[in-house]
Amino acid sequence: MNIRIVLRCIFAAAFLAACSDPGMGERVLVARPDGGDFVLQSAAGSVDSKALRGNVLLIYFGYVNCPDICPMSMAAGAAALNTLTPTERAKTRMIMISVDPERDTPAKLKEYVAYFHPAMIGAVGTAAETAVIAKSFAAGYMRQPTRPDGGYAVDHSSQTFVIGPDGKVAELLPLGIATDKVVATVRKLL
Repeated sequence: MNIRIVLRCIFAAAFLAACSDPGMGERVLVARPDGGDFVLQSAAGSVDSKALRGNVLLIYFGYVNCPDICPMSMAAGAAALNTLTPTERAKTRMIMISVDPERDTPAKLKEYVAYFHPAMIGAVGTAAETAVIAKSFAAGYMRQPTRPDGGYAVDHSSQTFVIGPDGKVAELLPLGIATDKVVATVRKLL
């Protein structure tokens, strides 16, 4: 059997499981990923996770041309940021890390995330840097074949990683989580 087909099937199963309702059927417990430090580029310069220690980080892996999952996740993050007090928001950063470094430039990412909230950060690295960072967070992504029109999709996991002030992964928030639960998670860590 072709290894690409097997990998696609495994990724599709993991992707669909990540989007399923956790209240349905049997729950499967997985280990919380370690996460890791990173330095990526944004339109405002380097984004160094070590320099952001002391803050709560909401890390999301996505891309500018994502048709549905990313806009939903970014809108949810914006709603949470808008619910936080100004003092809490000053200690909270939402960072979208691009899984499409081929097309996503720092300028495109800045424009994209600013549409949702001006305090959000869009960051990108090389393909190799992205792979290492995604692996440390156990975030899956896979570029699909190029369509005849030249476009392509990037399948990716949909959770948001909550990084505590100590730089460690504290929570994994699923797609569709209620704003008040995101806010409660952030407040618990501040």
